[in-house]
Amino acid sequence: MKRSRRKFSSKFKSKVALEALKERSTLQELSAKYEVHPNQITTWKKELMVKASIAFESSNIESQDEKEKSTLYNKIGKMQVEIDFLKDVLGK
Repeated sequence: MKRSRRKFSSKFKSKVALEALKERSTLQELSAKYEVHPNQITTWKKELMVKASIAFESSNIESQDEKEKSTLYNKIGKMQVEIDFLKDVLGK
């Protein structure tokens, strides 16, 4: 019988990776505890270390997105006013 592929949530991955970073238990103990291959735990651990800095940059990125979004909404509003004015002037 064909075995289906398991899918792990990001919460589970981060939990296992953080435990691996703490190094309180070996990879073999963690893999037995969570029923995951040790290579997978190592991969999640490396990924966590690489992407950890992103967690602290998100507020800066969000503020830039909000600024860009507000300027675009302002442009849309001005264009809508111009379109309404031109419709009114050309309609007469």
